[in-house]
Amino acid sequence: MKKTVSKVLVVILVLAVLVLLNASMVITRPNEFSVIRQFGKVVDVRDQPGLTFRMPFIQTTTKVPNTVLLYDLPLSDVITQDKKTMVSDSFALWRISNPQLFIQTLNGSVSTAEARLSTIVYNSVKNTISARTQADVISGRDGELAADIKAGVGNTLEQYGIELIAVETKHLDLPDDNKAAVYQRMISERNNIAASFAAQGESEAKKIRSEADKEIEIMLSQAEAEGEALEAEGEAEYMRILSTAYNDPSKADFYRFVRSLDAAKKSLSGGSKTLFLSPDSPLAQIFYNAG
Repeated sequence: MKKTVSKVLVVILVLAVLVLLNASMVITRPNEFSVIRQFGKVVDVRDQPGLTFRMPFIQTTTKVPNTVLLYDLPLSDVITQDKKTMVSDSFALWRISNPQLFIQTLNGSVSTAEARLSTIVYNSVKNTISARTQADVISGRDGELAADIKAGVGNTLEQYGIELIAVETKHLDLPDDNKAAVYQRMISERNNIAASFAAQGESEAKKIRSEADKEIEIMLSQAEAEGEALEAEGEAEYMRILSTAYNDPSKADFYRFVRSLDAAKKSLSGGSKTLFLSPDSPLAQIFYNAG
């Protein structure tokens, strides 16, 4: 009987030790903070992963995320500086930077934090877009718009122990009820711009063609003048050569013979013809002398 009682006591003792150990152990994972409370008050925050201990039954543990969180903001209408309505679809990346302050102000609730985040970020989105025209909003999608929205939030979220990492707009579009009208206006504007460019191009083409025609006329006129000058120089040189040749008795008869043959050749060109020469013709004289 005593042995049975002893065994029961050992079992009870072991169970008590196990319960005590379980109530004392705090397991912190890499993606979470372990917040230690004593009588409801935060007394310690453990951010290193691993096994630690607490005072059993006096202290309790609350877990809060230690990762980057994504909050998808609801679709909302925003109005640009030029009174154009756009639909904004944005998201925010955030993390808990001060778990103790996060618990004190928001009771450690992620959903409560997202509600505050939604209001603050939406106000920044609205204010940032309302300070820009629609064209500036569209052209600022390369990162400038997101940076200004984040700057508009500033350090407002620090009071809740929250760090805002980034705000991005997934989608900025026109409301469905006026998309068609805006698209038609954009098409009309683009057509007007295209027509303006075409008119400018045609005007430039006419100007270029006119200048080219003028340059061609000038070049042709210069070429004709140079040709006439060269022809005159050739004629002058030709006459000089003839004059020199005829002044030389030894060559005069030969040139006279050649010119007579050329004259006869021209007279007989164009078909079957007969050449009649008078006895006193220079050409006839050549043949008579040759006989």
